[in-house]
This record gives sequence, structure tokens and C-alpha cells, in this order.
Amino acid sequence: MEDRPSYAAVFYMFLRNSLVRDLSFRSNFWIECVSSLSWVIMNLGFYLLIFSYTTSIGPNTGWGKWEFFVFLATTLLVNSLVQMFFMPNIQEFSELIRTGKLDFALLKPIDTQFLVSFEKVNWPSTANFLFGLLLMGISLFQLTHRPERPIELTATMVVTFVIFLLCGVAILYSLMIVLAASSIWLGRNTSLYDFWFYITSFSRYPMEIYNAGTLGMSLQLIFTFAIPILIVVNVPARIMAQPFGVSETQMWALPIYMLVATGMSLWFSRWVFKMSLRSYRSASS
Repeated sequence: MEDRPSYAAVFYMFLRNSLVRDLSFRSNFWIECVSSLSWVIMNLGFYLLIFSYTTSIGPNTGWGKWEFFVFLATTLLVNSLVQMFFMPNIQEFSELIRTGKLDFALLKPIDTQFLVSFEKVNWPSTANFLFGLLLMGISLFQLTHRPERPIELTATMVVTFVIFLLCGVAILYSLMIVLAASSIWLGRNTSLYDFWFYITSFSRYPMEIYNAGTLGMSLQLIFTFAIPILIVVNVPARIMAQPFGVSETQMWALPIYMLVATGMSLWFSRWVFKMSLRSYRSASS
């Protein structure tokens, strides 16, 4: 019996092949980098304009200019990782089903979900990731050197930030897998990207903006507990920017809940994916 392939070696091959493919068309590669960075810079300019009229987002929220830019940098890091590793593959999943090419993925001696999740890597998304790191560095420098209430950056904060950043990526990936798996039942889910954009738009702002009114609190509860989108960026950003700065209960409650939500999201998405494969009928059937 032949040994199963090493997942690390297969993943490295995916990275290498995708890089070779992208660099084979270097003009297109740089155009994609500049295009995505242009949108990010315009978005940054929009928030700079807002903070020219105010010093914080709402009273007593703790989200001042540089705290929010830490939040924005965290958003860029999470979204760029998702777009780099998962978005190009999940978008093509419905086409694999429609054309019958999923048959070939099922026949390969490797986990199908791993294969359809990592086969292609979108290297131009590294431009947004690097810009996010730059924005994070500038924002943290401002927060650690401000005259009033400077934050103390520690190695523990950085390590914890990375852990919860990856948890956020895992939650978004789980949502993508669930949406993609629906293609097997629906036949062709062409609105995946649109629905993805509508849902993830809620994660781009601090949780405090949903504290006002019945509608705001309802949205906060739905997108924190039913679909845990709000915690994707809020928890890692709070670790670096405030950290939390509200109460001891909130300091521990949200991170602990995020760890539980990450595990549950990965388990649920795996279950939905396996259930969808049981309903799949090959192109020859």
C-alpha cells in the first residue's frame, strides 16, 4: 500500500506552482498588486478624512485615530490571507461541480477539502498584506509613543495577536466552505462572492457602533453568536490597540468565546462539506 502524500510537501508545491504561474505574466501580476493597493489607499484616505473632523469613533469607545488604524490594518491582514489562500479556490468550486472536474479531485489520494481549498494561491494579495503590516507598524509606533496613556507593546501581545488573527482567518474560511458546499445542492452558486461581501462587511467596523438601538444590538448578537463575523477582526485588533481597556470580564470573555467559535466553525464547515459530498453525483452518473 502506497504512503499518502505529505500535506506540507503538497502545500509547498501549490505555493510554488502558483508563484510560477503568476510571475509568468508579470505585467498582470503588478497590475493586480497596484489595483488592490489603490483601493486600500483610497479607503485609508476616506478614514483620514473622517478623523480630520473627529478624534474617535463614538464617545467612550476607545477607538481613536490610531486605535482604529490598528483595526483597519488587522482587517487588511485577515482579508489578504483569505483572498490569497482561499478565495480563488472557493470561487471555482461551483465550476468543478458543474463541469464534473470534481470527479478528478475525489479520485486523488489526498483529502478533497484540502485540495479544493489550497490548490491555487493568489500571490498579488501579498501587496495588501505587506501594506497592512506597514500600517500596523506605524499605528503601533504612534500608540506606544503618544504622551497620554501610551500602550506597552509586549511579546505576549504579539503572539496572542497572531493566534487570534489566524482564528479570524479560520472563521472566515469556514464560512466560505459552507457557502461553497451549497453549490452541490444548488447546482451553481454564482452569487457566492456577492453574499460573501455582504456578510463580511459587518466585520470591518468596531463592535461598539452596533451598541445603539434595538436594530444595532440585534445585529451585534446575530453576527457575534449566530454567525461569528464581528469577532474576526475585533478581538485581535483589541489585543494590539487597547488592549480591550473596558473591563476584566470583556478582556477574557471575547477571546475565550472566539477560540470556541473557531473550533465550532471548523467542525461545522467540515461536517457540511462531507454531507455535501455525499449528495454529489459525478458527471458520468
